[in-house]
Amino acid sequence: MPSAPPLQPAPAHLPAGRAAPDRDPAWLGRLAWLSLCAVLLWPLGVATEFRPWVLLEPDNLRMSGRFIATFWPLAHDGEFLLMVARETWRTVAMATAGITLALVLAVPLTLVNTRVLSVSALSGRMATLPAAVRQGVRWLLIVLRSIPELVWALVFVRVVGLGPTAGVLAIALTYGGMLGKVYGEILESSETHPTETLLRNGSGRLQAFFYGLLPTSAAELTSYTVYRWECAIRSSVVLGFVGAGGLGQQLDNSMKMFNGGEVAAMLLVFMALVALADRISAWLRRALG
Repeated sequence: MPSAPPLQPAPAHLPAGRAAPDRDPAWLGRLAWLSLCAVLLWPLGVATEFRPWVLLEPDNLRMSGRFIATFWPLAHDGEFLLMVARETWRTVAMATAGITLALVLAVPLTLVNTRVLSVSALSGRMATLPAAVRQGVRWLLIVLRSIPELVWALVFVRVVGLGPTAGVLAIALTYGGMLGKVYGEILESSETHPTETLLRNGSGRLQAFFYGLLPTSAAELTSYTVYRWECAIRSSVVLGFVGAGGLGQQLDNSMKMFNGGEVAAMLLVFMALVALADRISAWLRRALG
């Protein structure tokens, strides 16, 4: 007769002689948490009148299908493609110029806002004046990033007129606040011992930054900057709807004319731009890693 298979020892976390449970022992707690989340989210859905089932109503389905059907064939005449190429370049230029100005604004604010670069903080408590300046910079960054770029664009369109200039300035201010905040968090969460050592031995703030903090944080800083550049390209679509120029403004015109072929073609261009930004970010991470 064949011998019986050897008995498997009970897992270490189970008492001897007790079989493993046949279902997750924590399922009741997870169900309770999910139920609590549903109860908390329900008033939010009511307040926002969130009713996704209206998308499935026959009239809405018919209208959506009719518009999506116009996406094919794609618009491909020479004059349209030339316009798309010109506005695509303008959109990329708007996003790049906006991010560049945002960096000019964010980098010095980050250096002032980063606690680890404060000489007076080496003793444990920052001096009164540096602490006040740091708090003022933090409030400035809050103001910049709390105002959406769309609002900035509406303001600058009335100041400098229609065109990409309003979009560049809007991106620069909002993204300057975002970059300054996240840069400071990245630097303060990195290894700070080399920076503190340099400051204790008489190095300046810039030397401590370039030789202490930057080498350990360069990859993460670069990755986040490229990500924000990608976001700026997407933001240019919305800014174009309020007259800030670029491919977004042409997309708005085509949608108003219900020209699905042109809309689909420009959406594909936006997808290609985002994919390109993603590839650039991956390449930079590999190069700096």
